[in-house]
Amino acid sequence: MASPHPPHLGRGVLHPARAAELISVDRLAPAPDVARFVEYYWLVRWDLTGHAPYEQKVLAHPNVHLVFEAPRARVYGVDRSVFVRRLEGAGHVLGARFRPGAFRPFAGHPVGDLADRSVPAAEYFGPEADRLNEELLDGGPLGGEPEARRADAFLRPRLPAPDPVAEEVAAVVDRITGSPDLCRVDELARELGLTVRRLQRLFAEYVGASPKWVLRRARLHEAAERARTDGGLDLAALAAELGYADQAHLTRDFTAAVGVSPGRYVSAN
Repeated sequence: MASPHPPHLGRGVLHPARAAELISVDRLAPAPDVARFVEYYWLVRWDLTGHAPYEQKVLAHPNVHLVFEAPRARVYGVDRSVFVRRLEGAGHVLGARFRPGAFRPFAGHPVGDLADRSVPAAEYFGPEADRLNEELLDGGPLGGEPEARRADAFLRPRLPAPDPVAEEVAAVVDRITGSPDLCRVDELARELGLTVRRLQRLFAEYVGASPKWVLRRARLHEAAERARTDGGLDLAALAAELGYADQAHLTRDFTAAVGVSPGRYVSAN
């Protein structure tokens, strides 16, 4: 019987009870100087020896990631659908989750160009990214903290000058993700004293997803989180709380993103 409170592997990790049986997830803080750009490092380990391959699904966040993985390090833009990672055998992956907007100074071009795709990290960080990748993957199981400090040392000499606009955009994304009941782009634009068009351009340049997508994704994260912790979830009440027109609207939105209805998702967890 599934636990009434499945393990918390992080917002957006779907079907966390099953995931926790197969993988472990650690979050590691960056050094203070790196933290202006990197929200945290994440380390995922798995051992499926003797088991069938497993596909983990994640409702992605509005963040760019630098990921050290086989066969080479990659930079992942915002995945506006559902991110799916196929796991088999035993392995580990170390990632750096950049603050919303904070990868724009590294990229030198609109972050929207990276949406729904990944590119070799060497394109932004040079061949040293692949050398570090080999060292991290060939050195046996990762402990966590030592690898985070190595990532700090790798990024530190490559940190760009602070971008005040990136920091303003990050604050806007924080405002959205901290208020899942905020559901209209025009309301957000008025609150910020911006036109809707200006807000859209800022998000295309710095975030890699539209403000409408970020608003919608924040609501879906909240709905999935409630499903994780509340087996008696009142979907009609949740729909009203999150600003949906009705329960049917929430169900359509959730099903389109996650692949199953909120009711089935609650039962599966």
